[in-house]
Amino acid sequence: MATGRFPPAYLALSDDDSMVWRKAYVTTFLERDVPALGIDFAANTMRRFWMMLAHWHGNVFNASDLARSLDVSSPTIKRYLDILDGTFMIRTLQPWYANLRKRQVKSPKIYFRDAGILHALLNLPDLAALRAHPAVGASWEGFALEQVIRICRADAGECYFWATHTRAELDLLIVRGAGKTAFEFKYSSAPKVTRSMHSALADLDLDRITIVCPGNDAYPLTERVRVAGLGHLAREAGPAGGPAAASFRSDG
Repeated sequence: MATGRFPPAYLALSDDDSMVWRKAYVTTFLERDVPALGIDFAANTMRRFWMMLAHWHGNVFNASDLARSLDVSSPTIKRYLDILDGTFMIRTLQPWYANLRKRQVKSPKIYFRDAGILHALLNLPDLAALRAHPAVGASWEGFALEQVIRICRADAGECYFWATHTRAELDLLIVRGAGKTAFEFKYSSAPKVTRSMHSALADLDLDRITIVCPGNDAYPLTERVRVAGLGHLAREAGPAGGPAAASFRSDG
C-alpha cells in the first residue's frame, strides 16, 4: 500500500493529504516523540540518516558507508539504527548462519516497518509514482515481509534472512525449534524458480519455499516451491493470522 498503515495516512481524503500527514509525522517523531522518551540525539543528523536509510531498504546494512556519508562515526550510525529499530520504525533482520563451507553474509538487512513512511522519505506521493520508481520491488518485499511475519505470528528472534557471498539468498527464514519456514518475495505475476532457491533448499535442508507475490492465488511451481499471494496466506492462517495481509490487493 502506497500510504502505509497509519490510520490518518491510510484514511486521508487524497494522496496529497496523506503525504502531508506522513511528512509531518516524521518531523513530530524526531522533534517530540523520541526526545520525550529521554533519548538524546541530533535531530537534523537523524533526519538525514533516516532519509538515506530509505535507499537501503531491503539491503544489507553497512554502517561504515553511511558513517562516511554523514561524517559521523560508525558507533553513532549503529546507535541511530538502534533508536529507529527500538521505536518500531525499522526492522533489523539478522542473518542466519548454516554450517556450510561457504562464506555467508554476517551483517543484518534493514526494512522500514511502514511502507507509507518509506514512500514519504523517498518522496513518492502516490501509487503511480511508486510503480514507476526503481524501489517498487524493494517496497513490495518489505511490505510483504511484515505481513508474513504477522500472519505467522513470529517473534523478532525467530526471523532471519540468509545469504552467501556467491549471491545465494533467502528473503525470510522463520526458525522455531528444529522447524524452518522459508519465504521469497517477488513483485511479479509470474515468479519463477531460481538457482538461488535451489541453493537455499539444499544448503538449509528446507522442505519447501513459498514465493509470496501480489494477489490471492496459490499454486505449485515444483514439488518443493510454491507461489502464494498474501490473501491466500491470510486465509490459510485463519482469522487470527492475517487480516492486515488480506488488505493488500494486486492493484495496490
